[in-house]
Amino acid sequence: MKQGIIIKGVGGVYDVKVGDKIVKCSLRGRLRLEEKRILVGDRVELSYAGDHVVVERILPRERVLTRPPIANIDQVITVFAVESPKPNFLFIDRILVHAELANLSCVVIINKADLNQEKAEELQRYFSKISYATIITSCSSGTGLDQFSDLLDNKISALAGPSGVGKSSLLNAIAPELSLETGGLSARVQRGRHTTRSVSLFSLPTGGYVADTPGFSQLDLELEMETDLQFAFPEFQNYFNLCKFRGCLHRHEPGCAVKDAVESGEIHKQRYEHYLIFLEEIAPLF
Repeated sequence: MKQGIIIKGVGGVYDVKVGDKIVKCSLRGRLRLEEKRILVGDRVELSYAGDHVVVERILPRERVLTRPPIANIDQVITVFAVESPKPNFLFIDRILVHAELANLSCVVIINKADLNQEKAEELQRYFSKISYATIITSCSSGTGLDQFSDLLDNKISALAGPSGVGKSSLLNAIAPELSLETGGLSARVQRGRHTTRSVSLFSLPTGGYVADTPGFSQLDLELEMETDLQFAFPEFQNYFNLCKFRGCLHRHEPGCAVKDAVESGEIHKQRYEHYLIFLEEIAPLF
């Protein structure tokens, strides 16, 4: 049997990338009856009967996101612009938190650096201090495009970020054959599809894939995740064992080492404030 990767699925028909070709497939009947849903990103085994191609088996998954539904993703790439639009740090941190909670590697892209190189470098220092790999890019000057391309090489990546920050422009710059409309990914996000959002993968010449994941950065945090949330802030972790009480949520507890680190400037105050906002969403104080 041949193997491939699901890059799109609509109405029970799936586009599967097999080598350099894309073939349309249906599911073997028993797979349609199973509770396990086939997802974009699934690696599958196929059988051929003339022109009819059937998905026979879903290979074991390495990881799964449920919202948006996608399998085997390797990393989330958070993209924002240094200006036009100005960075929305709460929005950016929401994306980073979701990536952390899903145990996904996360990279920060600071785009449109040609508009303000000094500010771009300041933002790079800010996110690098948190521990995130950070790349400065500009489609106009070509800055960072090779690094961006290398980042996607042979991986399944999701690009997430506000509209207008240049996600499609970045992809077009490294893979012109995609011919994505500028703002195309973000436009789909703005149309506000909810639980029925579709997901698809763009195949890149480097062998990697980029997930078009509408709504990724608009996901809501789930209730009863209050003890997990703190682990989604990497800069907090050196202080957990220094808190006075086990199970400290770093909100109002006395003897909290995280709060002390915020006061001393070791943890950025803005990041801590965002943590409190997210914590209130999932564990509100009454």
